Amino acid sequence: MAYPQQSGPAGSTRTPQAAAGGSGVSAADREKAAALRRMKNIALGLLVAMAVIFAFAFAFAGRYPWLDYVRAAAEGGMVGALADWFAVTALFKYPMGIKIPHTAIIPNRKDAIGASLGEFVETNFLSETVVRDKLASTQIAQKAGAWLAKPASARRVATEGAAVMRGAMTVLKDDDVRDVIESMVRKHVLEPPWGPPIGRMVGRILADGHHHALVDLLVDRSTAWIAANRDTITGLVSDRSPSWVPQFVDGLVGEKIYTEFYKFARAVQDDPHHQVRRQLDYYLLDLAQELQHDPAMIARAEAIKAQVLDDPQVRDLAARTWETAKRALFTAVDDPDSELRRKFTAAVQEFGTRLATDDELAGKANAWIGDAAAYLVRTYRHEIASIITETVERWDAVETSQKIELQVGKDLQFIRINGTVVGALAGLAIFAVATFVFH
Repeated sequence: MAYPQQSGPAGSTRTPQAAAGGSGVSAADREKAAALRRMKNIALGLLVAMAVIFAFAFAFAGRYPWLDYVRAAAEGGMVGALADWFAVTALFKYPMGIKIPHTAIIPNRKDAIGASLGEFVETNFLSETVVRDKLASTQIAQKAGAWLAKPASARRVATEGAAVMRGAMTVLKDDDVRDVIESMVRKHVLEPPWGPPIGRMVGRILADGHHHALVDLLVDRSTAWIAANRDTITGLVSDRSPSWVPQFVDGLVGEKIYTEFYKFARAVQDDPHHQVRRQLDYYLLDLAQELQHDPAMIARAEAIKAQVLDDPQVRDLAARTWETAKRALFTAVDDPDSELRRKFTAAVQEFGTRLATDDELAGKANAWIGDAAAYLVRTYRHEIASIITETVERWDAVETSQKIELQVGKDLQFIRINGTVVGALAGLAIFAVATFVFH
């Protein structure tokens, strides 16, 4: 077949066959073109053979009457061959360049054919029923799970995921991320009042008795400190005593104060229901209620919040948070043996194993895939099918005809061959019947 012309250097033209190494045409297309030429030559050879046989039979029929039958068969074969040659050729071009009506059908009706093909695909293939049935029979979830369950596949997914994460972090602007973090901190941490939620949390802790462990720890540490700092306590008494008080009196008073202080600490430590512990519980309960309901206490909590987290501190916190997270993520994704990569790989492999073995999970995944595909088909099937129509519209008419002929032309040449054979048989049968009837 003739290939479409391609522009070469300096405005010259060349066919794909003339391109260096046939780079314009694939090896498969070259094989199809050669097979098409062979079939055309066979069909043409049969036509020439019929013409030669017809001429021979016509010339010697007077001497050998039986050659009339041969002539009739050859004549029918030529008619069939020529008719089918015309029919096949008329699909792709004008026969012998003559613009006969309703010929060169594909070049002249390329756009209409593309539109019809797109409509056919949209109507018969891009339907929810067809897509759901195909996906249901394919069992995508199970196959994907079996693939993900392989260690090599899981590592590949982790590697590709690390590349995506690295690319995303590279593209993201640090200032934009800091702004997002800062806005989230302000919206979810700073703007809401702290008093009521802290009060509710303290109330739940007190109701469940979780604060007793902290109180025990404080009492134990205080008692241990008192026991270990006898000289410090007695020394404080001497330092605060008037200068005219004898030194031995200071010692007796200091020792007495230390002893009573230590006894008191031990009593609090040994008695879970000591008055100090109960008073501490009462105080904390009152504080929890005030944090939730007392406007003055809520305002004090807000003032403390404003002092602790002012604007520069929040901005600095957002910057340090992002820099730390970014540095840690870069380190983790670049290291194949990092904890993040190992856990992600293990998670992918475990998920794949579950998909492949858990029928309930696989069923849910397949249902979700079917719903998603059905939604895409239902919503965008016209746009998907329009790809065919628009692509065909952009094709050159002659090139389109040649592309189609390259794909199906070999099979169409059998029409010419069959037409030659059928025409010969029909011509022989007609002549034989006519001879039998009229002689």
